[in-house]
Amino acid sequence: MYKKRIELYNARMATMNISAARDNLSDAVELSRTEAVFLERYGQRAAVLLSHERYEQLMAAAEDAEDVAAFDAAMDEEGPNIPWDQVKADLGWE
Repeated sequence: MYKKRIELYNARMATMNISAARDNLSDAVELSRTEAVFLERYGQRAAVLLSHERYEQLMAAAEDAEDVAAFDAAMDEEGPNIPWDQVKADLGWE
């Protein structure tokens, strides 16, 4: 029905063709709770089935990466330095 693979940092993954996933959707969903399930069409990866929890983790990581990129861009901006005491006062931390 499906074959398991070890890829990328030894993460557990399974591969199913789309027809098998369609015929055994509840099994595919259950399997996605413990590992990513790659769905293949004509031997090529077409989609990935993930648990809701794993999807939320990935989305949070992507948002964190965007926050880091925005911070780095702000740090690269030219302009006058603002003293830390002023920053704390502006934020109401004092």
